[in-house]
Amino acid sequence: MNFQTSVKTVFSKYIDFSGRASRSEYWWFTLFSVAVNIVTSLLDGMMGTTPAFNGLFTIAVLLPSLAVTVRRLHDTDRSAWWILLILVPIIGWLILLYFQIQKGTTGSNRFGDDQLA
Repeated sequence: MNFQTSVKTVFSKYIDFSGRASRSEYWWFTLFSVAVNIVTSLLDGMMGTTPAFNGLFTIAVLLPSLAVTVRRLHDTDRSAWWILLILVPIIGWLILLYFQIQKGTTGSNRFGDDQLA
């Protein structure tokens, strides 16, 4: 999956918490989010205002980001409840990062069919 397809897929499934998301879908969308956050932060800094653009973008991608993270956890055959690790400082974040980096399960799992097959 390429960059453009990934971003389109995530935004088209912005409230779809079922199914699976490949590593490329997740990481391309993460790259998109980080890049746009940098740009909006720079715009807010140049305008000398409160973080209006960055705040609006963050609100706009909050639900799609959660959905793609849940689908990525499903790809590694983990429940969506694992996303609560984000509440545990540092250790929880590192464990969640490890889950996101892992290769997804080959073939079908309890959350759906393998997208790469």
